[in-house]
Amino acid sequence: MENIGLVLEGGGLRGLYTIGVLDFFMDHNLYLPYVVGVSAGACNGCSYVSRQRGRNYEINIGYIEDPRYLSLRSLIKTGSLFGMDFIFKDMPHHLVPLDYDTFYGSDTAFYIGTTDCETGQALFFSKEEMDYDCTPLAASSSLPLISPIVSFAGHKLLDGGIADSIPIDKSIADGNKKHVVILTRDRAYRKEPGKHMALLRRKYRQYPQFVKALENRHLMYNRTLDELRRMEAEGSVFIIAPQNPVAVKSTDKNKRKLQALYDTGYIEASRCYEALLAFLEK
Repeated sequence: MENIGLVLEGGGLRGLYTIGVLDFFMDHNLYLPYVVGVSAGACNGCSYVSRQRGRNYEINIGYIEDPRYLSLRSLIKTGSLFGMDFIFKDMPHHLVPLDYDTFYGSDTAFYIGTTDCETGQALFFSKEEMDYDCTPLAASSSLPLISPIVSFAGHKLLDGGIADSIPIDKSIADGNKKHVVILTRDRAYRKEPGKHMALLRRKYRQYPQFVKALENRHLMYNRTLDELRRMEAEGSVFIIAPQNPVAVKSTDKNKRKLQALYDTGYIEASRCYEALLAFLEK
């Protein structure tokens, strides 16, 4: 398969849906040649590129109750609600090891989307640019207000989902002709204007372009959804998305709900698998 991109939306712990889909793909030895993701989508894509079925399930289900993973204690202690050093250093190095050899040695192209605070624009890093501490992944997953800005490669970075929530344009720009897009919201979802804008404007007042990206995020997101539907109708995009509104919040710690969302992703990937193969083989 050539010129086919896998595009992964973020969404924090709503990414359990994506994990279910990708685990199904790996169970059926379906590996696409190009992957781009933001935030949780990039984290899940990383384990897909390293071909570690179940790794992100273990991280997100197995450690969800660990205060080092997600807690107010982490926010007070580190400035981040999510324990970034725990997730992006302790886990890949020791607790749930990332297979770095397979990851870097893979023929799969992999890109991690971040938002440059100084320009307000999307900035992507290839897998070859990712360091041992997974700093681009940490930057892509660093949510405004509840995570500090991440410095990497001379840039000030935050959540990749701000500037480019569903990075289909990156996949197109890199030459892909077909795109498999995994969303973490149902098809009827439309993003509303952001909350807490007054607080965000004060917090990031030295980064006016970033504030502008935050203000316009819902417009860009909904415009991308419209473009995806157009491309789906013309046959260049295959969308996998929850059939019903997702009850899981981005910081949800309810194991039962997370497990149900994972199961939903796995089942829906199974349901559409034959249609997906037909799409890929056209």
